[in-house]
Amino acid sequence: MNQKIKITVIGAGNGGQAIAGHCAILGYSTCLYNRDIEKLGELRFNNSIELYGAINGTGILTLVTDNIKEAITFGDIIFVATTATAHKEIAQQIKPFLKEEQLLILTPGRTGGVLEIGKILCNNKIYLAEAQTLMYACRKEREGLVHIIGVKDKVFFAGRNKKETTYIQHIVSQIYPCLLPADSLLHTSLENIGAIFHPSVIMFNAAAIERGSMFYFYREMTPQIAQFIQRLDNERINIGKAYHINLISASEWVSYAYPNISGSTLCEKMQNNPAYYDILAPKSIFSRQLLEDIPTGLLPMTELARAAKIETPLMSSIITVCSNLLNIDFYTTGRTLKDMGLDNMDKYQILKKLQ
Repeated sequence: MNQKIKITVIGAGNGGQAIAGHCAILGYSTCLYNRDIEKLGELRFNNSIELYGAINGTGILTLVTDNIKEAITFGDIIFVATTATAHKEIAQQIKPFLKEEQLLILTPGRTGGVLEIGKILCNNKIYLAEAQTLMYACRKEREGLVHIIGVKDKVFFAGRNKKETTYIQHIVSQIYPCLLPADSLLHTSLENIGAIFHPSVIMFNAAAIERGSMFYFYREMTPQIAQFIQRLDNERINIGKAYHINLISASEWVSYAYPNISGSTLCEKMQNNPAYYDILAPKSIFSRQLLEDIPTGLLPMTELARAAKIETPLMSSIITVCSNLLNIDFYTTGRTLKDMGLDNMDKYQILKKLQ
């Protein structure tokens, strides 16, 4: 482990505080950035993040700041742990301050994160990659206290090409050995399982959520909803096939990310996963499970499908229904082929660009 490496984490939500606390516990000099430092409470004064559960310890941060220049110039590795809907804004803010040889890693990139942020940065002197998902199942209980419910055993990640992926893995594997190289950015983008799980559960439970009826998001999965999710997932897998990528199914992914989960069906695995067991549904339908997973998950998947001339009726129906449910036009606000620098390309041109 090279403890001379300095870490910057952009975003102080569940994932951001988990990453910052863990890196500090491991001995890395760590900076945490949040645009509204007042929301961090005592953390902004004591620079301390306590983790408990699957990881136990207290990490003392070197710096907590709301100054984006200070944060970017601090780190050798920059983990972007904001919602994916903020990627475009973050890229515009950090562009003037990036230094040669820095590593910028989206945790996660959702679908097409590196493509969107890379189009804005236009900087080949930095290394850029995205993780398929966050490395932890975690919940921030208060500022500076994070429950690490589980640590994923395997998480795909990719840079803009295989050489970049290999180099970044060599550096970050000392921090996150769970990060495994994917074939390409298309692979990590289409392995965005959250976009398959989350919107369906929210959509079919919207009335219960609006009434304030609390339920366990995964543990109370029902067979019919699980079957719908599997049919939705088949559309994702078909997009992968069109781009010559053999994606693992949602059911296989749960076992892949969290080994030794009991159950033979997706429903059983969701109900029996200890890392999911105590996760409650959000208190509002205006939650990241729709506001993030549709515009930066399902929408760009349908865009890639369109380029490959693949039909995605279930994905499209969820986007349409939830656009009308929330009164937000996700077709307008979501991450498009143009945002990803892939507009006017067919699947063969996209494959050539990302090989």
